[in-house]
Amino acid sequence: MRLLTMTALIALTATAATAQNWKTDYQVVKFGILSSENEKDRIVRYTPFEKYLEQALGVDVEIFTAGSYDGVIQAMAADQIEFAFLGSSAYAAAYTETKGGVVPLLASLQNDGSTGYYSIIVTRCDSGLNDLASLEGKVMAFADPDSTSGYAVPYFNLSKLVDLKTYFAATPFSGSHEAGVQAVANGTFDAAATFQNNESNGIFQRMVTKGMIEENTVCPIWQSPEITSGPLTARGNLPEGLIDAMKAAVMAVPEKEPAVFKQMTGGEDSTQKGYVAVDHDRYQWIIDMRDWLKEDRRKSG
Repeated sequence: MRLLTMTALIALTATAATAQNWKTDYQVVKFGILSSENEKDRIVRYTPFEKYLEQALGVDVEIFTAGSYDGVIQAMAADQIEFAFLGSSAYAAAYTETKGGVVPLLASLQNDGSTGYYSIIVTRCDSGLNDLASLEGKVMAFADPDSTSGYAVPYFNLSKLVDLKTYFAATPFSGSHEAGVQAVANGTFDAAATFQNNESNGIFQRMVTKGMIEENTVCPIWQSPEITSGPLTARGNLPEGLIDAMKAAVMAVPEKEPAVFKQMTGGEDSTQKGYVAVDHDRYQWIIDMRDWLKEDRRKSG
């Protein structure tokens, strides 16, 4: 019995040591954040989270930002970053780009128990553009080609109702959700696609809170079916110990550092209470939708 106990202790110690060996090769862990808002605000929102991760993981952590969704996707595909918070479509793009070389870990959990959000189309409240019919011949902006709520979902759903190639005067990409909403507020675009979790929390609501636009300047006129929340994503070629440590740290942040969690998820307007574990099957429909969009573009070309 004593021999067996000692053997088990040695095995346990060896397993624990192996789980920590990743720190030798990953003394700096890079974490990607998508460009749904301007870079300055992204840094402000995620810097406390960066510091939290450094304490939780015991290594340096760097937040990585790019001017487009594809910048984060390509950085992950090139092994330049280890983890990223991705939208559903961005995850699907990363999965395709890496030939299955990424792994979804966690998705956001809202206060009402939901694990999804919505694509919406906004217009100026005083524009008289109150429904899709009123947008015929107008400029309809999408956020980014790799955005789920800012492009893939609204484009896919609207294409079932109208011919998008002729219905709108133009369908430019704004570059980010905030840029599209701001351009609608300024009168540059007639409408723009963005997202919200519910009627009180989303991109345009956060912009009101931050003083970027006045309240009641933009209003939603269309909402999609619920979209599966995008995942915290890891490169599949990372050590299991690193993946497990990051997953545990992010899962724990709402309880261990509630102020950090609230800031990174939208401040006082946040309706997110935590995370749930997810797998790839949850996002296969997004990949199928992107395949449809790619085929549609190929036919158009």
